[in-house]
Amino acid sequence: MQLTQIKETKNDILSCIGHTPLVRFNKLFLELNATVYGKLEMLNPGGSIKDRTAHNIIRHAMNLGKINANSVIIESTSGNMGIGLARICHFYGLKLFLVTDPHINPLAEKILRTFNAEIVKVSTDDGTGGYLNSRLKKVEELLQAIPNSFWPDQYHNMDNPAAHEQTFKEIVEDLGAAPDYLFIPTSTCGTLRGFADAIQQMGVHTRIVAVDAEGSLIFKDKPSPRLIPGMGASRKSHFLKQDHVHNVVHVSDTECVAGCHQLLAQESILAGGSSGAVVKAIASYQQKFLPGQQIVAIIPDNGERYLDTIYSTEWLEKHGLKKD
Repeated sequence: MQLTQIKETKNDILSCIGHTPLVRFNKLFLELNATVYGKLEMLNPGGSIKDRTAHNIIRHAMNLGKINANSVIIESTSGNMGIGLARICHFYGLKLFLVTDPHINPLAEKILRTFNAEIVKVSTDDGTGGYLNSRLKKVEELLQAIPNSFWPDQYHNMDNPAAHEQTFKEIVEDLGAAPDYLFIPTSTCGTLRGFADAIQQMGVHTRIVAVDAEGSLIFKDKPSPRLIPGMGASRKSHFLKQDHVHNVVHVSDTECVAGCHQLLAQESILAGGSSGAVVKAIASYQQKFLPGQQIVAIIPDNGERYLDTIYSTEWLEKHGLKKD
């Protein structure tokens, strides 16, 4: 019997993180002379770009001896970072506490519990239209109360942006050149900072357009309530430097939803709310593109967790949102 030669395998599930596909959008933006691609971070094992962040932070902390077999990991999350951490902590046998809020997607919460994460949910609005500051206060309380605890601190830890330098290098490798524009949704701004650092290191011409939620405090000073999770923040970003960003586009909840349905209808890509925001941001920016330019949209997460929200007619009607 002749055995078939094995050409390529992965050592474990964590080795599947990264090297996500770059896909051309063939039906969206047909009116553009430029070419638009989506970097499908939704195809990481945990369904989002946060797999890269979580893996890089935990791996580096383990290598430095900051985490041992008895460590307890504690982090604030609205969903995706938690899922990334939950899988990684489960893989390494680490105890994990995640501080969430009422905006967490119910399916995301079920996934977290399936990976044995302990969920601590805050319910007090922090006065800025979100729950981030309330979550961080609870994280501090848990760190004080639980011995041998470690905070990945995705909001300040430079291992967050460092993970995304690789993401930009993958894009350049796949395109054969640096793109002209990157459209990046913002939250911690770790992704944006990582891309900006890689652009500077490589000395290329790529311009970053940050896509933020209306009501977010990242680029503005007046907060307002936000409904779609995973984008925007209730505080300024530690990672952000204004000269990293060529421009900022603010997108409403309604536009996020419409962009998601547009991406699904025209490209058969089922993605989360921040991806819809990117679609609408590119559409609003299209007059500034030059013929022949290459634009890359970061598609951060999978839409399956949003079937009962963004993709639910009942939920949209309840919140006064429309899909078109």
